[in-house]
Amino acid sequence: MKLTDLSTIMKDCGIVGAGGAGFPSYAKLNEKADTIILNCAECEPLLKLHRQVMAEYASEILEAMHEVALAVGASDIIVALKPNYTQAIAAIEQVLPSYQDKNARIGLLPPVYPSGDEIITIYEVTGRVVPAGKLPIEVGCIVYNVETMLNIYYAIKENRPVTHKYCTITGAVKNPVTVKLPLGITVKEALALAGGPTIEEYEIVSGGPMTGRLCTEFDVVTKTSNAYIVLPKSHYVVQKKKANTQVSVNRAMSACCHCGMCTSLCSRHMLGYPIDPAKFMNALSAGATGNIEPYLNTFFCSGCGLCEMYSCFQNLNAQTLISVFKGGMRKGGVSIPEAKMKPVDELRSQKLVSHARLTARLGLTQYNKSAPITEIPITPKSIKLMLSQHIGAPAEAAVQKGDTVTAGQMVAQAPEGKLGVNIHTPFAGKVAEVTDKFIKVTL
Repeated sequence: MKLTDLSTIMKDCGIVGAGGAGFPSYAKLNEKADTIILNCAECEPLLKLHRQVMAEYASEILEAMHEVALAVGASDIIVALKPNYTQAIAAIEQVLPSYQDKNARIGLLPPVYPSGDEIITIYEVTGRVVPAGKLPIEVGCIVYNVETMLNIYYAIKENRPVTHKYCTITGAVKNPVTVKLPLGITVKEALALAGGPTIEEYEIVSGGPMTGRLCTEFDVVTKTSNAYIVLPKSHYVVQKKKANTQVSVNRAMSACCHCGMCTSLCSRHMLGYPIDPAKFMNALSAGATGNIEPYLNTFFCSGCGLCEMYSCFQNLNAQTLISVFKGGMRKGGVSIPEAKMKPVDELRSQKLVSHARLTARLGLTQYNKSAPITEIPITPKSIKLMLSQHIGAPAEAAVQKGDTVTAGQMVAQAPEGKLGVNIHTPFAGKVAEVTDKFIKVTL
């Protein structure tokens, strides 16, 4: 298949990164790539879906990887995952011999956080360091998530658009589960598939405990939904995500002891990136503006959250403050500076944070239970399809109030000439409302 044909199929079928921020997948295709990497690592504690989907659909996923490799002319295929994913590894090993023409192999990742971060994954399985501020293609790599690759398979073979999203529903719920959810259903409806919360006073984390956000039961499933975690309102993870920015600044000014642990364990700093949380916190707490480098270098933060969720003995919120500051610079039109890279930390392997230790530190060990993948049918009364479910321009409604739609029909289209993808409805029904934010379909 030609690269242009594959790109069109992926865009038309609405495929975006299913494991992160939702970068439109067709935009990653590039003939400069020599290596296609499948990211099958659960970066965050409690999440199960990547290894489970891999174990179920190894054949389909490897075939899609092969198609992508052929389209861009890549010579190598690497499936990156952790050694404890025994079922996924067994499934992959049965399929790999069929793809030796592309040097297909398994690349084992250390069971640490944040293995699964795109930049970290590339380094662990190839030894290549993506320059700060650059994309993986700069070192000849394209990285796709497991579910993204499965969606590519269905798009190529069946012209099937993305209408559902695998999610792990866990935490304080009756029956933790990984299930395929229709786009547009509410979080409340999703939690019901796991038997509902087992506690009365709770909050819901959408995504992982490290980088996820608090959401409500009225939020809806999108193409980037990966998990819904129910936790007590008093839980450490919840309280961290509720931190007040001004209070966090005041605490940094009064309590930061300048120990440097936030920088020492920073996942990107150890790869030679100029991000330095300790220098940022020092400058912020002192109100220092003579040297703007610590502030500008926040552009190179990955947002992994280790600095504030794990490293800091004073329980300060470095990553939150970095995120706020970085966002402010972007709104102010500040450009990303040219990065001054350093060699990879020689002691990096001794500083990595184990997944088990992080889970314990976060107070999540009791919730680290099996969440078996299963099919649970659901027919809601209505769905709300968000027009912005990915990085790039929001889709534009292609239907009007009162229209009748069929399952799988495109209801919103990527704007011409802009980065975006189409959106399709998982159910047949009638369009009840169209706004600049969403399309509501009643069944």
